[in-house]
Formats: sequence, C-alpha cells, structure tokens
Amino acid sequence: MPKGSVELTNARKAEIINACEKLYQTMSFKEITIKEIGAATSFTRTSIYNYFQTKEEIFLALLQREYELWITGLKSMIERHKKLSVDEFAGEMARLLEERSQLLKIMSMNHYDMEENSRPERLSEFKTAYGEALRVVRACLDQYFPQMADEDKQNFIYTFFPFMFGIYPYTVVTEKQRAAMEEAKVNYVYMTIYEISASCIRKLLK
Repeated sequence: MPKGSVELTNARKAEIINACEKLYQTMSFKEITIKEIGAATSFTRTSIYNYFQTKEEIFLALLQREYELWITGLKSMIERHKKLSVDEFAGEMARLLEERSQLLKIMSMNHYDMEENSRPERLSEFKTAYGEALRVVRACLDQYFPQMADEDKQNFIYTFFPFMFGIYPYTVVTEKQRAAMEEAKVNYVYMTIYEISASCIRKLLK
C-alpha cells in the first residue's frame, strides 16, 4: 500500500470501485478487466494494484458497498417504523431490495470466483458487512415479530439470504432468454424484484 493519508487511500479505492460499477452497467463480469477499469480512473492502471490485486477484489468491494447501502436502508426502516404487519414488512423489504438491484445482480454472478480470488483480508472485510446484514435482518424480525420463536427467525434468515441469490436471474430476463422460453414452451411467470421478494417474505412469515 503506498504512503498517504487514509482519506487519499479511501478516495482512490472509491474511484476504482466507481469505475468498475460504471463499466458493469454496459459490460459483463467476464468482459471487464483491470485494464478497462484503469482506463476509467484518473491514475495509471498499475496504481490499481496498490489497492486491489485482482478484478475479483474490486467486484467484492463493490458488493460489500451494496450490502452496506442495503443495511443503511434496513436501519432506516427500523427507525421510521416501530411496528409493521406481515404485509407491510414484506412490502418495505421488497422495496429496499428493488432499490439495490445491483446488489442482487452481483450476488447472482461469479460470487464464488470473487471470494476465491480475493486476499483473506479483503474477504474478511466483505464478510464483516455480510455478517452485519444478517444481524440487522434479525433485528428487524425481533422488532416487528417478537412473537416468533428464535428457531423460526433463524430459519427465515437461512432461507431468505440464499433466496436472494436467485432474485436477479428470475426477474431480469433478456430477449434471447425470453425467446428461448417461448420456443421451449416453458410456462414461465415473469415477476419484478418487488413482487417476487414480497411474495417470498410473506410466505416465510405466515
């Protein structure tokens, strides 16, 4: 890591992550390279290696940031709403996930590669954010559904978090995929992120 202030280091990291995020809007994970990311920053490509050693580390940092933004939204919900019914809670949670479609997109693609090709310290930073997400969702259940048994709350978490990995590919379908579905005569029900998330949450709580 080069010498410099913590502020400069964080600013450089943020610029790299922002560049990756921008590229990810029009390019696939496989298409994006360190070279492409470097070209979108204000410093040299080789400087990136002072902060991230692999493309996967950059994507993992972007995923971490998305988790942190989702956590902020969950905490805000807890502060704004002291009580919520099952339907209201499902709606609020679904809306927060709909706002974080990029979180769901990254989760659904190359997650194993991101973790496998990141240094332990980068992975630990990500897992800290992931663990906080688990704790905040549990806090939501504690506040809105105090009557739930601890086992039921834990089962909700163990079911919902894996479910999140499948939300994006089930709700964002390309024309090529849609045509293939029609050709294969698959009776597929298209749902939005909001619809599929709210439906799952309601079923888990009722």
